[in-house]
Formats: sequence, structure tokens, C-alpha cells
Amino acid sequence: MQPTNQGIGVKAAKSEMADLEKLVTGSSNPEEVCAKVAQALHVRRGEIALLRVEKRSLRFLYPTELRSAGEIPLSGTSVAARTASTRVPLLSNAFMRVKHVSLFEAVRLKGEEEDLPNEQMPIQKIMSVPVMEAEGKVVGVVQVSRKGLDASLAGPDFSHDDLKLLEKAGTILARMPFMQEGAAV
Repeated sequence: MQPTNQGIGVKAAKSEMADLEKLVTGSSNPEEVCAKVAQALHVRRGEIALLRVEKRSLRFLYPTELRSAGEIPLSGTSVAARTASTRVPLLSNAFMRVKHVSLFEAVRLKGEEEDLPNEQMPIQKIMSVPVMEAEGKVVGVVQVSRKGLDASLAGPDFSHDDLKLLEKAGTILARMPFMQEGAAV
């Protein structure tokens, strides 16, 4: 039987979540927090989104380029709206087969050179998790994707362990001051 490096990856991810947990008590912002989540889940900057509930809609906090892109009605059929309204996480490694609005995928993101090749590629794989307070109130949604021309070029499939890690990040995110409706970002 071949040894695996999976244990190393799990330890690194736990370390990243511990770093994220520390940001809760510090003065953090969506950019710092999303960078930590992206690092923990081995995705690029343009493959993570954080949305906050504002009245009866979701508004992007991250990426910052989407803050002025409008809002997503909670009553809509988008993945983010369904995640918020049903409170059920989603993991899809065949997302391109799912009918979805790709408007936000087309937004050009400013950023590091490493993001340029995949920034405007279609989402092939996605995880979407409600950001919920301990009392069960949904305050937002965090999504992590893998982009590419096709699923084989988008990177490895997301695992159930990845989803659990993102759910943990969602509980941490719920305590962030910027996740409160109307808070400045």
C-alpha cells in the first residue's frame, strides 16, 4: 500500500482554520479572511466568493470587484440564494452540467498574475455553504469553486472533507463584524 500525503494536507488545512479563527478576534476584513479560506482549500483568489444578507437579497463582499454588481434575490434560483434559503450546503464536481447564470464568472478581477489564466474561465466545480450564526440565522453564503475550460483542467474534485472545512469556515465567518447586515466593509 502506498503512503499518502493526505494527513499533511489535513494538518495544513486545520492550521489555516486556526489562523482564520484568530482573525475573528482581530481587525479583519473580507479580503484577509477570503485569502485564508482560499489558501486552506487550495483555490485561487478568483475562485472564492463571500456574500452577505442585506434585506431580502445577497450582496457580494468578496471579490471586491463584485460589490457594485447588484444583488441576488434570496427568492431566486441561483446557487447562492438556494444555499441561503435552504441552509443546505452544496458540493458539485459536475457544476458545468447544471444550468446556472454565469454573469459573475465574466467579471474581470484585478489581481495577481497567478489568477489571470483562470479568472474568466467557467466554474466547473463548486461548494456553497450558508454562513450561519449559532442561533441558526443565515447572514450570508461562502462559495469556493474550481474554474477551467473543462472539469479535468479545473483541478481536483472537492471532497466531503473540503466541504466540512468550508462549513467550519462558515461558522467562523458568521462571527465576523463585517457579516452583520449594514456593517461597513
